[in-house]
Amino acid sequence: MGILPCTDLSLAGTRTGLNGKQSGAFWQYVRLLEELGNTRPPIAVLENVNGLATSHSGEDLAAAVHAFNELGYSVDVLSIDTRRFIPQSRPRLFLVGLQNPPAAEQFDSSLRPDWLQQVFADTSLRTHRAPLPEPPSPLMSGLNMYVESMANDDERWWNAERTAKFLDSLSPVQATRVETLRNGATDSYRTAYRRTRNGKAVWEVRADDISGCLRTARGGSSRQAIIRMGNGKTAVRWMTPREYAALMGAAHYNITGLRPNQVMFGFGDAVSVPVVEWLGKHYFMPALNGTLGKDLYVEQTLLSNHTA
Repeated sequence: MGILPCTDLSLAGTRTGLNGKQSGAFWQYVRLLEELGNTRPPIAVLENVNGLATSHSGEDLAAAVHAFNELGYSVDVLSIDTRRFIPQSRPRLFLVGLQNPPAAEQFDSSLRPDWLQQVFADTSLRTHRAPLPEPPSPLMSGLNMYVESMANDDERWWNAERTAKFLDSLSPVQATRVETLRNGATDSYRTAYRRTRNGKAVWEVRADDISGCLRTARGGSSRQAIIRMGNGKTAVRWMTPREYAALMGAAHYNITGLRPNQVMFGFGDAVSVPVVEWLGKHYFMPALNGTLGKDLYVEQTLLSNHTA
C-alpha cells in the first residue's frame, strides 16, 4: 500500500499536487511497482486525503489512475471516513488497483460519492466499481471511550492561567457550547484545534463527541486539545500519544519508550487500522481468492427472485 505525505494535497497544505516536494513520492511508488515487472503484486493500493480528488481540478487523480493503468491495473476509487469505525473524523481516499478486476457490472456505494464520479466517467481511464457491502454508518459519538483516564492533579492538565486564556479565546458560540457542557451533571469530552481567524489565534471546540482528524505534531495548530467539562468545571490538556494510538485503532500497539512526538508523527501520517481491516476482509482478500462480490451476487439474486 502506498501511503503518501498529504502536505501538497490537503486543503490545509500547499495544494501543489502530485508534483509537490512531499506528495510527489507517489511517482517513486509507481517506479518501484514498475521495476517489479512481472512480479508486481496483483493488488496495488494508494491512500491519501480526499483533496487528491480535487487537486488541479481532478487532473492529479486522473494522472494517478493513468499511472496505475500503465502498470496493468484497473482502478477503483473509494472515500472512507475512519468515523465509520472509530470516533475520529478522518476521511481518506483509497485507490485500489487490480490486475484482475471484477466483471463489467458497475456497483454503486456510499463510498463512491457524487464528487468521485468524474474519474469513473473518464473513458480514457480504466476503472471499475467493485461490489462491496455497506460499511457501518458514521459514528456521532464515542470519544469519551477513547480518552485516557487521568487524575485531576495530573501535571498534564493545563494550569488555571493557561486554561483561562483558552476560554478567553473562544467565540461566543464556542463559549456557549463549553458553558452548556460545563454545567452538566456528568463529565463530557470534546476536542479542540487552534485556528487563526482574522489574524488572531483562537481555539475552536468541536460540537460533536468525535475527535478531529489526527495530524502530525508540527506545532500547536496541528495538535488537538482535550477538554473535559462537567459539574461546573473545565479542564484542558493536549491529546496524549496513547489517545492518538487508540483513535487510529492501534490501542494494542506497544509505544512504551517512544517519545510523544514520535508517536504523534507516526499515527498522524498513518492509515487507520480498522479501515484497512475492513478493506482487507471485504475487498483485498476476496479479490485475491476470486470471491469478490460473490456473496452480494447471491443476495441480489435471492432478492430478485423473492420480489419477482
